[in-house]
Formats: sequence, structure tokens, C-alpha cells
Amino acid sequence: MILPLTVIRRLDCVLEATKQAVLDKHKQLVGRVDYMEPVLQVVAGQQFYNTSPLTFTKLLDDPNTIADSLQLYIGGFSETARDVIDKFDFGIQVDRLRRANLLYKVIGKFADIDLHPDVVSNIEMGYLYEELIRKFSELSNETAGEHFTPREVIRLMVNLLFIDEEDVLTKPGIIKTLCDPACGTGGMLSVAEDHLRSLNPQARLEVFGQELNAETYAVCRSDMMLKGQDASHIAYGNSFSDTAAVLRDRGIVGAGQKDDRVEVRLPRS
Repeated sequence: MILPLTVIRRLDCVLEATKQAVLDKHKQLVGRVDYMEPVLQVVAGQQFYNTSPLTFTKLLDDPNTIADSLQLYIGGFSETARDVIDKFDFGIQVDRLRRANLLYKVIGKFADIDLHPDVVSNIEMGYLYEELIRKFSELSNETAGEHFTPREVIRLMVNLLFIDEEDVLTKPGIIKTLCDPACGTGGMLSVAEDHLRSLNPQARLEVFGQELNAETYAVCRSDMMLKGQDASHIAYGNSFSDTAAVLRDRGIVGAGQKDDRVEVRLPRS
């Protein structure tokens, strides 16, 4: 429950300022426009939004209906956000806490935590995600390395990846594409983007990734959403069997091929 509730609470805090405007616009468009997502994204100022009249804190108004209210609230999220929440098998965990009479208490604890970007930056949220995953992996007797790669190792990998391209990456307006076929929580993609920006503030790195573990995929995708990056670039699936299809579906040139704009780099394990 901790990981999905952290994501949901973060999304709620991010959308707080535009919540009423989204509700007003949604009410205006219902019955008049079939596909409202682009409009509501603009109003929300994010790639995601929530059309439920509930907020995270309003879930606490009635302890007896909190499970139903939580389901209604989650159902109000846009498709991209719901996809992230679904990958956590969140419904199963909610029912388990409800039967144990713990759901209201857990929601109350999270409602007391302010995860607004003005309080907790995107970088800090990235570290928070990774620390939670590392911690819960250790508690379940799994190898932490399956989920968590130390930042120092990632920085070394990124430096090796770009070691022969310093001159190219300093050109004004350069655009590069990087794909990590086992992206985990997105650490490689985030550090690579930071590295390119430090070399050339005018450069842009479009990041793509795929991840087989449902929970880490959900964390990576939600992190991309909160950073304003295209969350649809993060795919769920097995890179050994699905990578070619993912690259093709997203219009990326094949590994090792070049055009005038991008070059796909597949990090090796």
C-alpha cells in the first residue's frame, strides 16, 4: 500500500491548485465533447487530471464509506494515472485493509503528509521512490539490486555511454533519444537527462523505457508524469520479446541506426 498511496498522494497535491478549474471544465464538456482528455490536461497543467469531486483529504469525511469513496476518487483520474495505480494491484490491497479495519487509519496518515512540489521537489520524490522500493525489497528478502541501482553506478554508466559524444552533445538545439530496455524506476533515464542538460542546457533528451516488474514500471511512469515528460514513452512488458514492437510502435529508429535527429542507445547489462 505504501508505494501506490505515495503516488496517489503526490498526484493529489500536484493537482490541488487546478482541481476546481478541471471540475468546472469537465462539467461544461460532458455531453458536448466525446474526447476531453487534451482539454482537461491543458486546464490541469499536467499530463494527468482527476474529475472526481473528492480529494485525498475528503476521503476522511466518512469512515464507513472510505473504501467506496477511494474507488470513486481513483476512478476520476485520467487513463494514464489509473494505469499506474492498477499496476500496483491497488484494489486488492484496499480490500485487505478494509477487512482489517485499517484503511481509514492508513489514509489518514497519508493525508497528513504534504507532498506538494513546493515542499518535496521532483528530485526528492525520485529519491523517495527509490528508497521505498529498496526498503520493501529487503523486507521481502529479495535482492535489492533487482530493483535498486545506486546513483553512483548509474552516473558511471551514463558517463561511459556519452564518453565519445561530448562534442556532439554541446551543439545548440541537439536532440537525442535514449532507450533503457530494463528501466526499473527510471534512474538511468533521469541521470542521463541531467547529465545532458549539464553539458548543454539547450539540448533535449527524449527518454524511453520498458520494465517487466509491474510496481517499478508504475513508479517510473508516475515519476515521468510528475516531471512533465511523456509517460507514454514508458512501456510495460518483457524487453527480450517485446522491445522491437515497442520501438516500432513509438516511431523510434532501430537500435544502432541513425537519422538526422536521433540515435537510439540501448544500455548493456
